[in-house]
Amino acid sequence: MNTFNPFTLAGKVILVTGASSGIGRQCAIDCSRMGAKIALFGRDIARLEETLSELSGDGHKYYSIDLTDDKKVAETVTAMVGEMGRIDGVVNCAGISGVFPLKLMSDERISQFLRTNLVSGICLTRECLKKKHFSQNGGSVIFLSSVMGIVGEKGKSLYSMTKGALISASKALACEFADRKIRVNCISPGAILTPINAKLPYMADEEARARLTEKHLLGLGEPSDISNGVIFLLSDASRWITGHNLVIDGGYTAQ
Repeated sequence: MNTFNPFTLAGKVILVTGASSGIGRQCAIDCSRMGAKIALFGRDIARLEETLSELSGDGHKYYSIDLTDDKKVAETVTAMVGEMGRIDGVVNCAGISGVFPLKLMSDERISQFLRTNLVSGICLTRECLKKKHFSQNGGSVIFLSSVMGIVGEKGKSLYSMTKGALISASKALACEFADRKIRVNCISPGAILTPINAKLPYMADEEARARLTEKHLLGLGEPSDISNGVIFLLSDASRWITGHNLVIDGGYTAQ
């Protein structure tokens, strides 16, 4: 007897960036548990291999790549499709964060954040959505934005502008690719407890973490809280959802 499961990812090829740690790693792990074949994109080979070892099922591969190198991105996506088949879903998790007042926002830092958080994900998606690379049956593209893309906070203007731009871009891309049945959405997490985040000042300091926790009605989030949303948006359960920003923030923006 077959059990109906609209959230299954069986038979799908999913590309996950930032897959060497944190939310990206958890997305890769949990998507593999739902039956997907995962292409891991990241820089650190050792950590990509660690992620690969935690995936369920067979046929997964990792690709060490600097996502800001457009030529390398094009070559790698072509190679990946040749080895794993056409892409059914893209999860753009790679990014950087930081707290900088306006006076410390140098031109170099602005360029770094824009290139890493915004331009590289858009350029990777552009390559993946070529007809020779993406599934002819449609699929799903997800950008990891942030609650900082829709609300303000001191010292977050640089980070926020990159994340807000992703939300706007995803809506336009949803319109552009709807005729190919390709859905484009964002997920905006609140504060998530990852190994990297735990070392940042606003989490490493006990008092600062307590203040941050109080802002989230349900407490701080776990990477799996985000990966569950990713699974939903990749699956056929969300077939009628596009151009949406799914806020997963434990109640941060409800107040």
